[in-house]
This record gives sequence, structure tokens and C-alpha cells, in this order.
Amino acid sequence: MTMPTRPLGTTGPQVSALGLGCMGMSALYGDADRAESIATIHAALDAGVTLLDTGDFYGMGHNELLIGEALRTAPAELREKARVSVKFGALRGPDGEWSGYDGRPAAVKNFAAYSLQRLGVDHIDVYRIARLDPDVPIEETVGAIAELIEKGHVRHVGLSEVGAETIRRAAATAPVTDLQIEYSLISRGIEEAILPTTRELGISITAYGVLSRGLISGHFTRDRQLAAHDFRAHSPRFQGDNLRHNLDLVDALRKIAERKGVSVAQIAIAWVLSRGEDIVPLVGARTRERLTESLGALDVTLGEADLTAIEEAVPPGAAAGDRYPAPQMAHLGTE
Repeated sequence: MTMPTRPLGTTGPQVSALGLGCMGMSALYGDADRAESIATIHAALDAGVTLLDTGDFYGMGHNELLIGEALRTAPAELREKARVSVKFGALRGPDGEWSGYDGRPAAVKNFAAYSLQRLGVDHIDVYRIARLDPDVPIEETVGAIAELIEKGHVRHVGLSEVGAETIRRAAATAPVTDLQIEYSLISRGIEEAILPTTRELGISITAYGVLSRGLISGHFTRDRQLAAHDFRAHSPRFQGDNLRHNLDLVDALRKIAERKGVSVAQIAIAWVLSRGEDIVPLVGARTRERLTESLGALDVTLGEADLTAIEEAVPPGAAAGDRYPAPQMAHLGTE
């Protein structure tokens, strides 16, 4: 299989049609195996995946160190093709608690210095604040990234989980390449205002949560027990009646997948791929087995009848429960 590519905005590079979101290799979804994580990154690079996504707060730097090791031990020709996207700004405590976001220019440059060191690279390809700092105008945060670009430490400005107005203000300050935001069959909030805005401005979307944290992967069961440190143990969509309702949606999707001879995860990823050439799904595979399944979505063709059936099985707004607990929803500028 030859990995197709997609443009990362009108100002950014061509990247693989699928990106690899590496967060789950370090944090929030239970224990992960370091050796398998690195082997999965290597397998992704070998398959033609070029976009690796991380955050400096994933495992308090662990994820960047993991990616740095994977890049350092990968063949040179694959390492040179890799494009790394980094989110910054989340403030954490020693016990893992969240205490806000810092988008001050001095903090932006400080975060970048540490990320460059942990990743072992001389530049970050796409740099973005993870959530809007309500106390700092986005113009100041983006302006600081633009200064890092001038000095060669960053290549492109990105945004994450912000609304249409903020996107416009940021783009008026410096060229914005990409918006990272949740987008899946059961998280379609961007379609009303955000997606039209990014398309007007030539900004691409890297879509995370395309399997909704495993909820619509086809592998999550009604009786699954989650560890206390697993994010999903506190996520509204994974609780009680919400979970039962949402897995009923997955069962409806499974019937469509079975008719096509593919997996539920492949149908869900292929649906996101079908939404436009400006959208790059991030798959959160933590193992080579799951990576192989995700890559299989590239071979799934969805015709009009398939898309209609999917829309009928999982219509917009069908999911039960918010995608984050209430305190985290308050930091989102999108819903």
C-alpha cells in the first residue's frame, strides 16, 4: 500500500493521509508498553505515516521523550520524513492534576525550549497551544509562535480546540496552517461554523478522537472495567446509560461494516477521511495490531449508499453525553 498524502493547510507541508496520535502511549488510557509503543511508531513511519502528534504535558514530558527515542532509532530516511506536531500550555501538578493553561509569550518560548530538548530535534513542525488561555489574547500567543518561526525553532503555527472567531483572530496575526480538533461520527460540532471558517482561510484540520477514545472502535464492550487513571472512567460518554446508548450506535455501525467486510474502526476512520482532502485523521493506535487495522481504512471506499446508511445509523447529535467532563468542557471554545 502506498500511503496517500494530504496538504496541511495552504501554508504547510504535505503529510500522510493518516497521522499517529501518540498520547495514549504515555497517559490517560491506562498502562502502555514502551517497547511496543516505539515499535508502533516505527511501523507507522515504515508504512508511510509522516505526521506524529504529541503534547508536552502527555505524561509530563514522557511522550516527547518516547517520540524522541523512536525517531533517534528509526532509519534516517524515515526520520527525515517525520513531521512532529506539539501542543503546549497545559499546566499540571505533581499528582497529575490540571491547573489551567498558559499562553503568555515568555511561557510559549519556555515550553518550546523543553520540547525541542526532549524530542531531540532542531525544530517543531507544527506548534499549537492545547487550549485557549482565557487571560492571554490569542494574538499574543500566536505572535510568540511566529517569533519562534523567525528563529527557525518552529515551522508552522497551529491551533487546537478553538472556535471560529479565535481562528480568524489568530490567522490575522500570522499564517495558520492547521487546526487540531475532535471530529468523528459522534463528535460533529465543527461542521456548523468551524469547518466553513477553516476552509475559507485555507487551514486544514487534524481530527483527533476519530474513534472517540475507542468508544466507536468496535472493541469496547459493555462490561469493560476501566482503571481509575483511565480518562474514560470519568468521561460522560462512557458512563451508565450513556455508554449503553452509544454502544447501541456502534452495533448499528457494525452491521454496515460487516456488509462491507471491514471492521467498525475502519468504517469510522474511512468516514472521517471521506469528509474532505483538508482533513487528516489522527489514529491513536498504541500497538502494531491496532495500527494495521487503522491503516486498512485507507482501502475502504464509501459510496453514496454507504454514506447514507452510516448517517442513518449514527445521525448528527446521536451520541449521549458530553465528550469531556464539565470542568474540561469549560475550556473549549467550540461547543
